[in-house]
Amino acid sequence: PVFAGMNGSAIENFSCVIYNIFLMNCTWQAGRDAPADTQYCLFWQKSRDEEEMECELYIKDENGRNMGCIFQNVTIGTEKAYFLVKGYSKDSLIQFYDEYIDLYKIEILTAPLNVTAHCSRDSVGCIIMWHPPLTSREEKAKCFQYEISIQNK
Repeated sequence: PVFAGMNGSAIENFSCVIYNIFLMNCTWQAGRDAPADTQYCLFWQKSRDEEEMECELYIKDENGRNMGCIFQNVTIGTEKAYFLVKGYSKDSLIQFYDEYIDLYKIEILTAPLNVTAHCSRDSVGCIIMWHPPLTSREEKAKCFQYEISIQNK
């Protein structure tokens, strides 16, 4: 059965972010009714054509329970990635948690690169230039919007 396992034993508050171009951090909380010995394992699949991968670097709580994962060398494809968290306990069956996520929606972008400002005393004012931030995928420069905050005139 799809939802075999004790109600309230699946993880809660699952979230992932991609940062520093190729690192992904996923975290969750233990199910509120999960037995104390429950251990969780995270698997993900970038696309239907690729093999499922288990987390290699778990983040553990004070009791040694897996509560998150750090993935390295993440690349963002065009398809939704599939995430699956399975739970294991000696005492009972644990419900799994799964979710499809568009990876580009969870990427935290770096700041723009090579920001320069050239100011003159005449009416021209200042010319501020920059390059788009690095991303884990190819993006056109026109896909970005910027806001400039001038602190001192």
